[in-house]
Amino acid sequence: MQVKVKKLSAHATLPTYATDGSGAMDLYAVRKWNNKPDVVTYETGLSFEVPPGYSMLVLSRSGHGFKSDLRLSNCVGLIDSDYRGGVMVNIRADGEATADLDLSKAIAQFIIIETPRIELIEVDALGDTDRGTGGFGSTDA
Repeated sequence: MQVKVKKLSAHATLPTYATDGSGAMDLYAVRKWNNKPDVVTYETGLSFEVPPGYSMLVLSRSGHGFKSDLRLSNCVGLIDSDYRGGVMVNIRADGEATADLDLSKAIAQFIIIETPRIELIEVDALGDTDRGTGGFGSTDA
């Protein structure tokens, strides 16, 4: 699949796959600023033309969470196919960590997923399953 990307800054870095087996592309930043003591906003300097019927999901890098207690402020960012503005990322530090990352390193990652339009049909009853309405730990998993 080809996805068009536009540099909004001459200093922007195009996303890359870290390895041949990577499922997501790494995002880099051109600028950052603090919103709050534990939150830093990163500007990627990029905008994307996500194809109709698809969406871009911006995700935390797993190493940030495991090694540095960092996460995206909104947990997962959703970029719709009709959005053409710049992609920005808010990173929040939990505990004693700092969200102030080196701009030469990847700050987040993204994937493009198919997101078909759906039609909701209101009904009086739903089909039965073995699980039924059991939730919140009901499967002992």
